[in-house]
Amino acid sequence: MFPQHVFPDTAEINDLGHLVVGGCDFVDLAKEFDTPLYVYDEETLSGRCREFLSEFRSRHSDTVVIYACKAYINPAIACLFMEEGLGLDVVSGGELTVARKVGFPSEKIYFHGNNKSANELKLALTMNVGRVIVDNSHELEVLNRLSAEVGKVQDILLRVSPGIDPHTHSHLTTGILDSKFGFSIETGQATEAIRKALAYPQLNLVGLHYHLGSSLFELEPFRLAMETVLRFAATFREEGFALKELSPGCGLGISYTRQQRPPSIGEFAEVLVSSMLDTCKNLKMELPRLIVEPGRSIAGPAGVAVYRVGNVKEIPGVRTYISVDGGMGDNIRTALYEAEYEAVAAGKMNLSETELVTVAGKYCESGDVLVRDVKLPPLQPDDLIAVPASGAYCPSMASNYNLYGRPAIVMVRGGQARLIRRRETFEDLMTHDVV
Repeated sequence: MFPQHVFPDTAEINDLGHLVVGGCDFVDLAKEFDTPLYVYDEETLSGRCREFLSEFRSRHSDTVVIYACKAYINPAIACLFMEEGLGLDVVSGGELTVARKVGFPSEKIYFHGNNKSANELKLALTMNVGRVIVDNSHELEVLNRLSAEVGKVQDILLRVSPGIDPHTHSHLTTGILDSKFGFSIETGQATEAIRKALAYPQLNLVGLHYHLGSSLFELEPFRLAMETVLRFAATFREEGFALKELSPGCGLGISYTRQQRPPSIGEFAEVLVSSMLDTCKNLKMELPRLIVEPGRSIAGPAGVAVYRVGNVKEIPGVRTYISVDGGMGDNIRTALYEAEYEAVAAGKMNLSETELVTVAGKYCESGDVLVRDVKLPPLQPDDLIAVPASGAYCPSMASNYNLYGRPAIVMVRGGQARLIRRRETFEDLMTHDVV
């Protein structure tokens, strides 16, 4: 059965048995743009943006939704988020430059990162970004000095660690004590940071930020973290710190396999907002502006990767490997996180899935596997395999390992496909080399 909920909202199967997204046949897309190819459904991207805005603002009108660019960003996608009224959560000078290139409103840019360079901070100050999310004491000092040099007072949030385990993969956990991110509440470092920030003349501390981790399916940690951080913030009212803004990050998981059913955006919004409202009422605090930072939960479901089958290797009694023309160079998540995915035969969607196979990549690593133990119809060389839920952290983490170029990316809507990133050539790979 076709796992519709793992694919973009517009996904369907046509009369030829081909996968169709945004009105575009994947067989035709592969012919026109070659493979590997990443396909983003514009309707799904826009729909997720609007759902986040409506679900949160219907519960707390003073909510800002900013897209976490690390999931994946390029100029075309940045323009879409600008049109939908979102802000941007950036973590590098590169992501800042994409925002500047498309004329993204600077007041809607929030600059994150645990080790921002002085040059990146200068760029952020020059661009007049809305908020810098300060991660450590060194950055407090540097940002105060740089702000004085340019003659401005920079609005900041402090990133704190609430010490709550969100129950996800250890590489995706960020809000516990043993983390490279943020000031720990438990150790007293967050207390010291607030007092330092209040004393710096070129910094205006407007709020706090925290982030529990990524790909989260449990909602209770979100509630606990909200209560913990609000109670912590309330202890500083007599020291002159009024919490005007609070960012719980995001981290909401998505469906990667047909068995996975994450909380809905509405359920997520209800837990965060109700916890904030109840805790602020109990503490007699003014309600802060809420800043939500979805990335994966917007881009992930909108993207599908499509590959062409090459070698088919059957090991009798052990496993059948279906090798494709992509792999860990464009999607390292399986190798890095033991991530699980679905896969379908994009040109044979009307055939029964009778064979248990493992979809392997073409890179020179035994760990280069895209999808383990998935049922597909019998496949031959040149058949197409599509992997859904590939819109987040696949293109953005892509590499040139084995000197392969990164795939092309297209955006689809209403039966039309437009190229938003061309395929890298071998010549591109040597652009920066010096002979």
